[in-house]
Amino acid sequence: MAAACLLARKIPQSCLLQLPRSAFSWGPGPSTCRAARDCWRTIHAGLGGTCWRAGWRGASVRRFASQTKVARQRKIMGVWLLGCCGMVAGAVLIGGVTRLTESGLSMTDWHLIKGMKPPRSQEEWEEEFAKYQQYPEYQYVHRDLTLEEFKRIFFMEYLHRMWGRLIGVAFFVPAGVFAVKGWITPGLRSRVVFLGGLLMFQGLLGWYMVKSGLEDKPQSMDIPRVSPYRLAAHLGTALLFHSAMFYTALGLCQTPKQQGKTLKLLRVKGLAHGMTALVFFTALSGAFVAGLDAGLVYNSFPKFADRWVPDDMWAMSPKWKNLFENPTAVQFNHRVLGMCTGTFILGTWALARGAGLAGRSRFLMNGLAAMSVLQATLGVCTLLYFVPTPLAASHQSGSLVLLTLALWLMHELKAVR
Repeated sequence: MAAACLLARKIPQSCLLQLPRSAFSWGPGPSTCRAARDCWRTIHAGLGGTCWRAGWRGASVRRFASQTKVARQRKIMGVWLLGCCGMVAGAVLIGGVTRLTESGLSMTDWHLIKGMKPPRSQEEWEEEFAKYQQYPEYQYVHRDLTLEEFKRIFFMEYLHRMWGRLIGVAFFVPAGVFAVKGWITPGLRSRVVFLGGLLMFQGLLGWYMVKSGLEDKPQSMDIPRVSPYRLAAHLGTALLFHSAMFYTALGLCQTPKQQGKTLKLLRVKGLAHGMTALVFFTALSGAFVAGLDAGLVYNSFPKFADRWVPDDMWAMSPKWKNLFENPTAVQFNHRVLGMCTGTFILGTWALARGAGLAGRSRFLMNGLAAMSVLQATLGVCTLLYFVPTPLAASHQSGSLVLLTLALWLMHELKAVR
């Protein structure tokens, strides 16, 4: 029997595709070389016919062909989920711009199907504008808004809503097709169901958030805005949806490379989990900053005006409310969390340099360190320049990039046990 097939029987099938052609050219004589060449071609073609000549019999050929087919199906589903992740990243960016341009309350009702048709005629636009004029944002903030200016903010919110519907189509239609074809295994089915439920919840939560900004609050001295709690829940659900989907996609598309087991590597693996959690909660705290316009209260760095701790940080009663409703305290918390997260990432990077990280893991660790510095720079610049839309949107998108890199590194380090 050809040495190539003896080798193939000892190596797990998942590793065969990674072997170069030279690995199948061992053994004396032209017939052995021919059999080895046929075996290599068969493995990379995903077929089983010519392996019979090299010593593979029916059951082995069928098993190998089946495993190759399943691997291809998993990769296709992984690419599908990664595409949905990219669309979620787009939704986070569009949502950030919608919030920064104060466009989120321009659409005053929500219909899943009917809401897909925007106003077209002058009469329809005037009717939509008249509905907006009945709500507090127009009455207290945008009294001088013209119809043309209303159209601009309306289309920003319309784009955000339509993008969300497009994500739903991109997720549920392929999921249904894969389910009908029998590609979704029982283990994967529970994850897909969870992701689908999270996506529907996210859409309902978006409207629940908008409703809070349409309510008239005569006793409030604040400007009309959506509830920061609901905004944080909306962003947090988007981050959770993206994270769960991205991690699932990596499991379908990619096998973590084996790495040597050392004490330093085990420490880096543990720190990667903590790093991911810190990035997530720092991004979540940014939702409270956005919801309260807290980026506009102290536009200096590193001090708050001339103090390290601002005087009005605990101005509200009860004290716990300051953490979520006092713009000064919210900005302070976000700064501290951001600096702690950046320091934690750079400390982990320094430890990982001597831990012997291999290939992709080393690249991801370096990318995380560089991205953390860029993200901190964007945050400081956003603050110092009074929250311009391009900088603020880039800062929000940077948090998602940082979270994605942290999740990817966490997945790569799964092989360290």
